[in-house]
Amino acid sequence: PGGDNDYYFIYGEQLETLIHSYQQLTGVAPLMPRAAYGLHIGSYSGGTWHHESKANDTYVVNLIDRLRQEKIPFDMMWLDSTWRLFAKLGNGGCTFEFQDQFKDPKGMIDHAYKNHVAMFGLHIRSLIDNGKRNNLLTTAQKKGLTIQDGGTNAIINFFDDKAVDWWWKNAAKKVTDLGAKFFKTDVGSALNYNNPNIEQKAAHNLFPIAYAKAPYENFAKLNGQRGFDHTREGYAGIQRYPFIWAGDWGSEWQWFEPIIRGGINIGLSGVGYWSHCMGGFEQYSAYDTDLYLRWVQMGMFSPVSILFGMDHPRYHAPWTYGEEAQKIFIQYDSLRYALLPYIYTSAWDMYKTSRPLMTPLFYDHLQDVNTYQISDQYMFGRDMMVCPVTVKNALSRPVYFPGGDWLDFWTGERISGRQYKSFLTPIEIMPIFLRRGAIIPRQEAMQYVDERPNTNISLLIYPSEHSVYEMYEDDGKSLDYQKGVYAVTKMESRLVQNEWILNITTPKGDYKPVSHYYSVSVYLDKKPKLVTVAGKFVDGWKYDEKLRLLTFDAGEGDMEVVVKM
Repeated sequence: PGGDNDYYFIYGEQLETLIHSYQQLTGVAPLMPRAAYGLHIGSYSGGTWHHESKANDTYVVNLIDRLRQEKIPFDMMWLDSTWRLFAKLGNGGCTFEFQDQFKDPKGMIDHAYKNHVAMFGLHIRSLIDNGKRNNLLTTAQKKGLTIQDGGTNAIINFFDDKAVDWWWKNAAKKVTDLGAKFFKTDVGSALNYNNPNIEQKAAHNLFPIAYAKAPYENFAKLNGQRGFDHTREGYAGIQRYPFIWAGDWGSEWQWFEPIIRGGINIGLSGVGYWSHCMGGFEQYSAYDTDLYLRWVQMGMFSPVSILFGMDHPRYHAPWTYGEEAQKIFIQYDSLRYALLPYIYTSAWDMYKTSRPLMTPLFYDHLQDVNTYQISDQYMFGRDMMVCPVTVKNALSRPVYFPGGDWLDFWTGERISGRQYKSFLTPIEIMPIFLRRGAIIPRQEAMQYVDERPNTNISLLIYPSEHSVYEMYEDDGKSLDYQKGVYAVTKMESRLVQNEWILNITTPKGDYKPVSHYYSVSVYLDKKPKLVTVAGKFVDGWKYDEKLRLLTFDAGEGDMEVVVKM
């Protein structure tokens, strides 16, 4: 009623076709800066809500030092709301002024960059406020740049280019000049009031997109690299300004499995870059190390991994859960960093095909009705099935295997598809399985992305009769990949009777990556008789008869590997 409606019918026999067609209408998900695929650390600077006076820059400096000292890999950091001076609108408004306890904000941010934090960000609100040293709200209102909502009249009109330009140059600039490189854009749902110039029902859903777009595009220009934004709300098209997080879920078991379901569903909605606070956000109940670790394990296999909680004074820091818990945290954090070539290639796959990084089992098995109700297992990329443990103190968990053959990532056990099977789950183990045909490129685990040139690539392969993998690389920062400046290394595996062949080409494309030296771990059911690379016999190969796993160094450059069994 009251106007025209446009309806779009999208047809596709596969979910990937449907999502891709949907994104032709609403936009694709661009690649994030490569560092954003590492771990993100959020902090209340030592003073969460009701403890705001305790927030200070020394806490942040010490936190960065402790994380590096404990060798916990991370790349991104942001300060949540209590960095800000709260004024007339309290926590709901953004003054863009640090609290007085932050004696040297620029020195704090500089310290982060000296310690290899790739991007340092700040939490903001869509409502602007006056502070001690500026009158942003008063000025914006006088210039007509806020939405007259009959209440605070403090919401910046992000639909208006002039308002955005003023906001960026006069408000955001106060912290970008100190070194902030992205924002966490909170309260995109603020537009709840009728306005004679803006139809609230139409604008409410669109507002968070305009709100995320403004810093995303302006930071891209300022930083001279890909845009990046960390936001809460969205609507059709929010995938153009990654990423979105799940909001403030409680640290309780009842919220853990629904988080997984939420991640699956938002991916099916065309939003592939999604995350959640590992361990939960609000600490309603007593601390639970089991819940924390199970959530962390799943979180490290999420499209974006963030560690953040409001529990004062621990704030989900791994060392507050004990030595063993921190060891397991680092184990999975390091595993994520080792898998970055696979994760980054999967992100490129999403950019090209719209396939989310995290998909339900039925995504690839629409004919298998057993997969339809499974919400605690998912595919991470095309080749890894992740099965989080969502029951407190569980000693085992059942896993459903869709059609095809599968391999246990931890033990090498082979499993036939179309069956349920139970697996032991000691606290350090989250079941992970490889699909037959998988070629998984791994790098050396690092303390931060690009700590060292990515020269050594380890391939983990569960061969099928024929499979192809194309490892993607680019400069990790610019938008040149959209102009075709990237490199693809093709890897082709064939298994026929008593022979396995692997062909690796040199990278093709306009981007020139560092030379790669390959080592290979391949699951073969028969013990090899000989291994050759480029026609030359390989000495020193090893075959683990228990795992039925062959390992050897293959070298670099174009090559054909032949294994006779």
